[in-house]
Amino acid sequence: MLTRLRNKIFERVNGTEGVRIPGDLVGVEHFHKLYAHPAATGRSRGAGLSDLFWYWLAPGPEVHQEHLEPGFRYDEVARCTRRFLAKPLRDSEKLAAEVAGRVLDEHPVRLRLVRLRDEMMPIWAEFYYELVFGTPCPRRARDLIVANAEDVVGSLKCTRLRHMDRRRALTSYLRGRNPVVPLPASLTPDEQVFWLQGTFFNTAVVQSSEAMAHLLLALAQQPDTQRRVRDEPELLDEVISETMWRWPLFGIAHRITSAEIKVDEGVTLPAGSVLLFDYVAFQSASRQNHIPFGVTANRPCPAKGIVPPTMRAVAREVLARYELSSTAAHERPLPNRGPCLLQPRDAVRPARMALAYLRVRDRFEDLTRGIVQLVLGTAMVLHARKLRLAERYFETHDSQGRPL
Repeated sequence: MLTRLRNKIFERVNGTEGVRIPGDLVGVEHFHKLYAHPAATGRSRGAGLSDLFWYWLAPGPEVHQEHLEPGFRYDEVARCTRRFLAKPLRDSEKLAAEVAGRVLDEHPVRLRLVRLRDEMMPIWAEFYYELVFGTPCPRRARDLIVANAEDVVGSLKCTRLRHMDRRRALTSYLRGRNPVVPLPASLTPDEQVFWLQGTFFNTAVVQSSEAMAHLLLALAQQPDTQRRVRDEPELLDEVISETMWRWPLFGIAHRITSAEIKVDEGVTLPAGSVLLFDYVAFQSASRQNHIPFGVTANRPCPAKGIVPPTMRAVAREVLARYELSSTAAHERPLPNRGPCLLQPRDAVRPARMALAYLRVRDRFEDLTRGIVQLVLGTAMVLHARKLRLAERYFETHDSQGRPL
């Protein structure tokens, strides 16, 4: 009820724009065709929803790879991202295992009640720092990256207000650092830092941590599968794929049409339409509708090659040290951050009292969290609407970021 009320408030403030796909106007059978259409590549300009996403992803949403308009700047930035991620997969897997082992071993292997997303954040902060800069991640840098990423994902899920001081602290730290790949020349020095922060230390860290939390929480609630994966490590790839199908990381991706698109007889979408591609509804319609990394023709996730092997490496390091158990709710948005009990693998008996406590605490937090999300979500959507970050940007800049 609280979630429905929050969504109604969002719609009331932002207005009801967009064509949901699949939906009443466009069926699931047209999802791929429309997502891959060359006229469905607009990203931020002309959509009121962009103001809210830019608010959540500040600073620098205007150069975030997912929010750049199509054109020479997007093409250059996308090439640069791919160059950072072009590390041989075996080397990436090895690096992920080394980083995970190092971070996990900071704690003695003992009974611990944790939030899986929080446990994973430092691992991916160090991994992407070393991927970008080619050197081990200093503790200060890791702390800044984690604080930044937690603030971004917390505000996106409306469990906390955004704190720009935490984000700007990371921006300041990244200035003057020398990455292993030259940064996009079409961006100013400030924009280069914003892009680096948004792509690798916002999106990459957040999404990798969320994906791992879903995977480990699924294993924690399926003890037979957890045991099988330990005995047959090759099954991990199948479990990762299944996890991404059941709990897709993306909810809705919006695109703006640059020209008229004829869907079928009687249905034509005019230029300027905001298309809302609903991943959850699409994947729920059929097990064949599995697009964990998007559609190849329209901005697929650039990390689609590196994600499965690095997730596999981190999962093995966790499972080598712990038995995982959880009685918490497992929902796609993961607002509870994945509560889980970690036990040493040689533990004599399961900690039933700890699991009972986890269950009661999680159910209680569901209610209080819903109220918090309603209040903070309403406050942020109103603030975003007042600031109009995307709309005001495009009042003074063209689609390629040039001043008008």
